Amino acid sequence: MGKNAINTAKRTLIDTYIYIFVKMIEYIKGELTELTPALAVVETAGVGYALNISLTTYAAIQGQKDVRLYVHESLITGGRDDSFTLYGFADKQERELYRQLITVSGVGANTARMILSSASPNELCGAIANGNERMLKGVKGIGLKTAQRIIVDLKDKIVSLGIATEVPASGSHHPSPITQGVRDEAVSALTMLGFSPAPSVKVVTAILQEQPDMPVEQVVKLALKQIK
Repeated sequence: MGKNAINTAKRTLIDTYIYIFVKMIEYIKGELTELTPALAVVETAGVGYALNISLTTYAAIQGQKDVRLYVHESLITGGRDDSFTLYGFADKQERELYRQLITVSGVGANTARMILSSASPNELCGAIANGNERMLKGVKGIGLKTAQRIIVDLKDKIVSLGIATEVPASGSHHPSPITQGVRDEAVSALTMLGFSPAPSVKVVTAILQEQPDMPVEQVVKLALKQIK
């Protein structure tokens, strides 16, 4: 066996072990040591896990000391650099909705998170069930064809899997009042979602000038519809 073949075999074995390991993570429970609208750090057994989150999960865990986040693992191998990303969700239903979204052609991991940050799971399920293309097109990066694919691909699935009836009721999570750093938090969240800082600052500032008491998750949701 040549050197290249041995290296390939080793790489395949390593990838297999990593795949098996990450698929063992169902949830992470521990102390919430850091929280932004797009990222939560949960410490357990002396290890801090950084998990990408949606605004729905942010609103659900904000103000809590100890949390349990259900995990979706994204492992990308084979390129120049491997990547391993954790996504955290406050409940299983939101995680399942996320997993269904990323099965749709044209909807990647970040786009799915953006969709869940632009609408509550109940609102999203309602839009899919009712064929509301306009609501889905309101999400940055979602065009008409992608919105139609989401509806066609998931309309029956969200019912058969119980997602449409088991997601938390809209408005069940009450956002906390605005803090002094809401502008920075909103801009940081938009930056982590892939937007450039300059236009993010401009849009967030304009929103807060009109509605200074708006909570950060609502600011981000509105910004996602306005930012260019």
